[in-house]
Parts: sequence; structure tokens; C-alpha cells
Amino acid sequence: MSAAAIVVIGITVVMNTAVVIGDIIRAEFVIANSREVGVPDGWLPVLAVLKGAGAAGLVVGVAGLPLIGILAASGLTLFYLSALIAHVRARVFRSIAFPALFFAFALGSLAFLLAA
Repeated sequence: MSAAAIVVIGITVVMNTAVVIGDIIRAEFVIANSREVGVPDGWLPVLAVLKGAGAAGLVVGVAGLPLIGILAASGLTLFYLSALIAHVRARVFRSIAFPALFFAFALGSLAFLLAA
């Protein structure tokens, strides 16, 4: 696996781990953004588990089980595509850069894992 792949996947893992922590501690920005796009507060723990599983799956994929990494990257890509759709449907464009960045890194991770 190339150095670029490791960097992109590593950044994806760190970004998702950070946002999982934000979800778990119910950071104010997480609650505000979720409410603004219509995500019920009760979904946050489930969403945190999904993002955490994706980050962990990427680590497992890089560590030697590539199919797990591909599945994790696919899940994160679909997750953040859904987040982008939620932002567009709610017409919340001022914070759309965040899910777009997460989507781009998840997609980049998927591309690198598929190419490996």
C-alpha cells in the first residue's frame, strides 16, 4: 500500500474518531447541526457506533484484512453521502463542507483500498 493511501486512510480514521467523540460527549456543535438537518437526538449514539465501526474497520483493513477495510470505507462513503443529502434536503448549506470533506476522505480511502 502506498504512502498516500496510508495518509488518506489515516486521516479518515482520525477524523471519524474525533467526530465519534463529539457524538458521545454530545458536543454542542454536533447537537445543533444534527437538529438543523432534522436528525433526532436519539440517533446520535447509533450514528456514533456506525462511524466508529467504519474507523475501526479501516484500521483492520490496513492491518491485513483488506475486505473489512473495503466494507468499512464503503459504509463511511454511503454514510457521508446520506449526510450530504440530508444537508441539501434541509437546505443547510453553511455547514455542508464538513460532510463533504468526510465524504471525500471516505471515498478516497475506498479508492485506495480497492486499488491495493
